[in-house]
Amino acid sequence: MAAIGKLVVCGVGLIGGSFALALKRAGVVGSVVGIGRSRATLECARGLGIIDGIASDWAEALVDADMVLLAAPVGQMDPIMAAMAPHLRPGTLVTDAGSTKRDVVAAIERRLGAHLANVVPAHPIAGAEKSGPEAAFAELYDGRKVVLTPLCANAPDAVERVRAAWAACGATVVDMSPPEHDQVFAAVSHLPHLLAFGLVEDLARRPNAELLFSHAAGGFRDFTRIAASHPEMWRDICLANRVALLGELDQYVVELGRLRDLLEAGDGGGLEQVFDFARRARVAWGEGLPINSHSGE
Repeated sequence: MAAIGKLVVCGVGLIGGSFALALKRAGVVGSVVGIGRSRATLECARGLGIIDGIASDWAEALVDADMVLLAAPVGQMDPIMAAMAPHLRPGTLVTDAGSTKRDVVAAIERRLGAHLANVVPAHPIAGAEKSGPEAAFAELYDGRKVVLTPLCANAPDAVERVRAAWAACGATVVDMSPPEHDQVFAAVSHLPHLLAFGLVEDLARRPNAELLFSHAAGGFRDFTRIAASHPEMWRDICLANRVALLGELDQYVVELGRLRDLLEAGDGGGLEQVFDFARRARVAWGEGLPINSHSGE
């Protein structure tokens, strides 16, 4: 891909910081400028070599910028785009790393309507429960998927440049529409996080919480690892995708009701059938095999 002379990263934590480090590792970026809410966080990122400079405002940040990555929580996207819009030059490429897309696309259309040719939404399917610049590392995107949700108004060259940037980070890039993206990730990402947060909150508020947690082992640790994720980010994701997420939650409640009925009836055969179906599907997914061919009843 063509070299990125100047990259601006808004949000220099795990996602944005790793993007910068990955592009530096690939040798395709000249300099990286950070911008964000916290000067201390930006100074930390500079000290770690994630960014080379700090911008105090968008007017300063966007001078001669070739590419901008918006890696802030999705709830901040609208005001960020409103602030950057007056200073965005026609040739600057903009992408984002938001975990929801319909709301981000709406903000793009509302705030950056004059620049739609060069604003290409994206979502890297990579992350961890840790956050902040200290959590960033160049290998985060290696072998991971990045979903692009191109706009009808996007210039084909802009889409390919964004695709090439994520590929340079080591990612496999795929395309989806914004509605399809949000429905898929409501099921496989947003719902699991909601459930993990809910379970930990429930147990931690019980009078015998210390006893419960003192006996929790690998199963609890695996199921609840993501409950250590960034609360603000996940609040924004859940609210932004609440329609699709409510649908997935309602469907899961039905499944829980079915499991409760099996337990109440003492139906061991029924429980084993559910567990076996789920086991075969999970094993197939873990081995990269077709789910239907291994989980069908």
